[in-house]
Amino acid sequence: MKRILLLTVFISILSFVYSQNESDGLVKWLNFKEAQELNKQNPKPFLVDIYTDWCGWCKVMMRTTYSNPNIAGYINTYFYPVKFNAETKDTIEFDGQKYYSTNVNYPKSPHQLAVKFLGNNLAYPSTVFLSSDLKVSFLSQGYLKEQDIEPFLVFMVENVFRTTPFNIFQTLFKDAFYNPNLNKRTKVLTLQEVEKKKNNKKMVVFFYTNFCNSCKVMTQALIHDSLVASVLNKHFNTVVLNAEEDTVRFNNQVYTKQLINNYPFNSIVIPLTNNKFSIPSFAILDEQLQPIETIGFFQTPEALQHILLYFGENHYKSMTWDEYVKRENEKNSNKPATTSSPNPSKNQVNKKSK
Repeated sequence: MKRILLLTVFISILSFVYSQNESDGLVKWLNFKEAQELNKQNPKPFLVDIYTDWCGWCKVMMRTTYSNPNIAGYINTYFYPVKFNAETKDTIEFDGQKYYSTNVNYPKSPHQLAVKFLGNNLAYPSTVFLSSDLKVSFLSQGYLKEQDIEPFLVFMVENVFRTTPFNIFQTLFKDAFYNPNLNKRTKVLTLQEVEKKKNNKKMVVFFYTNFCNSCKVMTQALIHDSLVASVLNKHFNTVVLNAEEDTVRFNNQVYTKQLINNYPFNSIVIPLTNNKFSIPSFAILDEQLQPIETIGFFQTPEALQHILLYFGENHYKSMTWDEYVKRENEKNSNKPATTSSPNPSKNQVNKKSK
């Protein structure tokens, strides 16, 4: 994962590494006012480190996780990081509302904003991840090691939170990046192998890039989940394609790179997705290798299973997606079929805290 999490900013980190106070690690911390002003011009998610002066594990997290050049570089580039003392006596304006200390005369009294974020469980360190519009938040309480914080960062930056609960993504993330013994259940082919097969199956193409971490989770773990693999192997020829490939040959044509959405992707993504390419996404093609549909965003294993069944079993020819979902809900009242799992407004992960 260290090679993937923003190696491109490593050089810029070196320019300020020696000027950083040890108590801050390598992260360029902001206060809430600074972060909100910057967010008006260039929206990004927020990472809020909630600490107290007496919290030992807070200091450990600064010396370890936030002093890791790759982690800090990723946070500095893709987040507005805010360091927030939960016992400050300062008045803080956040999202149009002012918050105060609950007791200015008592040193360890919690701040109203800390209570808003943490509720009755005032444990430190705590880390809050906020969407750029400040409407969606996820809370992790306790010390986060480098490998623990990585899935949270990708979850927010690559918008996985819009479709997938964190605990599901976290499991798949760890399988993709840290499980060398993961069972690769799905048989993956190249485009050329699919052309030669002529086995009257549809084709599904999962796209990835070198900079997309959720794409790696999708292509290295999600497609090998038992729910998904059984449908893929039965109904599809499955292809995993690097959208940054220099040259791709398919259907007697040669495709090279061109600017797509202001980035140099291989032009084959245009016909495969019927000009609906995004990252992450996957394209479904019929038996004649003509595009049927392109699905954007990360999906849960259950959601992906139902999408693949809808197309793989040809339900798309006789009913709309909503009709299919309704039918599946009626058949499985205790296990509804959805395009994505419910997205909670707050996802709490309890860890060691002090």
